[in-house]
Amino acid sequence: MSTLQALIFDVQGTVCDFRSSVAEAARKVAGDRSADIDWGRFVDDWRRKYRPALDAILSGSRPWSPVDRIYRHALDEVIEAHGVEWLTPDERERINFAWQVIAPWPEAVAGLQRLKRRFTLATLSNADVSAVINISRNGGLPWDAIFAAEMAGTFKPDPRTYQMALRYLGIAAENAMMVACHKYDLLAAATLGLKTAFVARPLEFGPGGDVDTAFDARFDINAHDFLDLADQLGC
Repeated sequence: MSTLQALIFDVQGTVCDFRSSVAEAARKVAGDRSADIDWGRFVDDWRRKYRPALDAILSGSRPWSPVDRIYRHALDEVIEAHGVEWLTPDERERINFAWQVIAPWPEAVAGLQRLKRRFTLATLSNADVSAVINISRNGGLPWDAIFAAEMAGTFKPDPRTYQMALRYLGIAAENAMMVACHKYDLLAAATLGLKTAFVARPLEFGPGGDVDTAFDARFDINAHDFLDLADQLGC
């Protein structure tokens, strides 16, 4: 780790609690009309449509689309499935925008501030650049640089996304570490020579959600949260 210069972070799920944030936003928009709706499950069903859409674009079977529009298209399907078709177009846009103001996990900002004392901190998200900017401003996230897969015209785990971030940072792969709660992201980064840090987020899909939090010897660091990561990196 002596040559490590930069930490590159996934955002949705790793840095931020999208489930609680989006569920609360939807609950507020719906108001008294939705007392019997499980908005957490609503968000879970919505999020499940996200990765298949990205994979379809990566395979060439679906044309390029901003992630904001991917979420918006999927939202109509989830609204119908949950029987809340009475949401107006404006209300649907407001709920969709909630992905751009998702809140950080409770320890995230404090952990990032400690890590920033020693390392350059950057994002590498599949979310749109504009969304990562909004998320970062809303959550007070102390990045030195914001990168998103959109800048490479593709999505993670396409190698071009990680190579783009390294190019803009001006560092070699072995001097950077990818930080994520999603193992596919870390494995893709590792194939290019980046160091890897797995951060477990057991509540990414709520209590009892289907999420892999098992520490894994394939990664250079396994951490419970960003404070633990800072401890392990001597920050």
